[in-house]
Amino acid sequence: MDWEKHAQALAAAATPPGSRWRDPIASIPRHTFVPRWWGGDDDWELRIGGDDHDRWLKAAYGNRTLVTRVGALHADHAEPGMVPSGLPTSSSTLPGLVAQMYRHASIDDRRTVLDAGTGSGYGTAVLCARLGSARVTAIDVDPYLNSAAHDRLDEIGYRPRLITGDATGPLSGRWHRIVAMVSVDTVPASWLEALHVGGRLATTLTNMGLILTAEKQADGSASGRIERDRAMFMTTRTGDNYPPRDRSLLKRARVEDGEQVEASSYPVLEVIEAWDVRTMLEIIAPGIGHYYDEREDGTRVAVMTHIDGSWARAEEHDGKVIVHQGGPRRLWDYLDQVRDHWIRHGELPFLAAQATISPEGVITLRRGRWTATIGTG
Repeated sequence: MDWEKHAQALAAAATPPGSRWRDPIASIPRHTFVPRWWGGDDDWELRIGGDDHDRWLKAAYGNRTLVTRVGALHADHAEPGMVPSGLPTSSSTLPGLVAQMYRHASIDDRRTVLDAGTGSGYGTAVLCARLGSARVTAIDVDPYLNSAAHDRLDEIGYRPRLITGDATGPLSGRWHRIVAMVSVDTVPASWLEALHVGGRLATTLTNMGLILTAEKQADGSASGRIERDRAMFMTTRTGDNYPPRDRSLLKRARVEDGEQVEASSYPVLEVIEAWDVRTMLEIIAPGIGHYYDEREDGTRVAVMTHIDGSWARAEEHDGKVIVHQGGPRRLWDYLDQVRDHWIRHGELPFLAAQATISPEGVITLRRGRWTATIGTG
């Protein structure tokens, strides 16, 4: 297969001129790592590269993410006609985002790197192309992902160390850089233990569209910042799939009248697509689930739920917004707090905030008089 010119075009699309990641990306046959994938968004359909080489090349060398596993079903194990259920659980991350995270990790040619989240193995291959296999380690909880990545990396001449295990648990090794292609609830204490003093980590946080970077200090803590940049990844998992979600509260929240019902001056917002608002909301009120729908009559509906039983539903029709809320907390009020702050101050305070991470992994964010804590240690 004549893939080289496609990889060169991908590298040019994924990196700016002069980037040290351009040549590594241009050297990797990405199609090797995604022989099969799931097309579509929610109505998943199996794509088999060998059935249509032109489509395979277009997909593999496009600067986009290719989902390879949905729920517990990997595309490699699926038969035509199978339709998986659940959330995406593995992918080949869009190469531009791979390079973006490596840039934030400040990786130079002499550093050892832990790639948290092997996935398809493509990002690990890019690291090997620049640093050499001996300086690269990757970890994933899924034995098959590591096995497939091992074979595909070996096929193109790379043999990094691959660890099968929980990326947030104890780690056997020390590295100069840890870069995560998965999101974590807070920085695992094991990452700080595994970093050399002066070493740097780059990661995203669960349900947030931010990038956290930090350098390890001599006392075992880390100091860093929230970059003025955005990224979002799948959440780490400890088993074969994410735990099933209880939909009973969502069903109630869609139809029940609230204990508190009032008009709102703010329009209905699809929070899941408003990354900065979603991030700030997750910081001040973690764990809220968001759902959005547009009815046939033009009504826009947003629903928020939380495991503690709190819920909110906002309905907007003909420019009028009515909000229903129930349970122990008023979730929509948190959203209004975020939007009030944005309007009053022009931006949200987590952007460019200074970050301090305790040895136990508790993150403290500060910007001016604003402060917030993520994680409990």
